[in-house]
Amino acid sequence: MTVPTGQPTSTQQLAALSGQVGMTHRFVVAIDEGAYDLGSWTKVTGLSVRWDKHTYRPGSANAETIMPGNLTYTDITLSRAACDDSKKVQSWLVATTRTNNRHSGAIHMVDHDNNYTVTWQLKEFFPIGWQITEFDASSARPALETLTLAHNGFLNDEAR
Repeated sequence: MTVPTGQPTSTQQLAALSGQVGMTHRFVVAIDEGAYDLGSWTKVTGLSVRWDKHTYRPGSANAETIMPGNLTYTDITLSRAACDDSKKVQSWLVATTRTNNRHSGAIHMVDHDNNYTVTWQLKEFFPIGWQITEFDASSARPALETLTLAHNGFLNDEAR
């Protein structure tokens, strides 16, 4: 590979230029500071946030002023092939069913050396859905487990 100057570089030099890339094959989910460990997951969706946009036009001004409004987080969905860790999820679901307890926890992106590349700290979350795909021995596909979580955010926006 070459950098824009045309000079060849080593992999280490490229890594120094670009930082650690979040290439991963799994995510680890820990709840309530490790009280529950939901194991490794292969797919996470819904890590997104959106701000409302408010516009204001004072008096007879032609220009509008835009301001950020409330923010909304989407539900997070975790997916993986059903495995031994599925028992941990079932135990956690039984422990949290019909309680008004909200949990804190983290989703960690794990690299090939088992180091956390990125961590999202979830605030006040609880399960809102769990499912497993059909069991079909005639297909070559594994049964997939999906867990959906509602939460109050992952940005540390109270520290402002």
